[in-house]
Amino acid sequence: MTSVTISAGDITIEAAFFDTPTAKAIAAALPLKGRVHVWGEEIYFEIPHSLPLEADAREEMAVGELAYWPSGPAFCIFFGPTPVSVDHTPRAYSPVNVFGKISGDVTLLKTVADGQSIQVMRSTTGPTS
Repeated sequence: MTSVTISAGDITIEAAFFDTPTAKAIAAALPLKGRVHVWGEEIYFEIPHSLPLEADAREEMAVGELAYWPSGPAFCIFFGPTPVSVDHTPRAYSPVNVFGKISGDVTLLKTVADGQSIQVMRSTTGPTS
């Protein structure tokens, strides 16, 4: 498991990557930097990696999940409903590879603004492998 720190604007939040092919590929590419795009209660940023859609890719998300969107290609963080949600839960625009989860307070992400810089780097406080 890889632990990461995600920083954007005035917030810093911890997350953990799962043991999936996408998680391993993204962990190997750390650190990642980009500019935030806000889409409802999802933030995402483009990353320079082309990864295939995994067999268990899905659109229905849980609050705090991290996903890779092959169409972007983008690193996505879901923290509430998006414009395509059918209820109060997050939903991706199209299938995504879920590869991690926020371990901190996801409501902090509501303060992140479109266009802000974002960085994902290995955590110095959590387990990594």
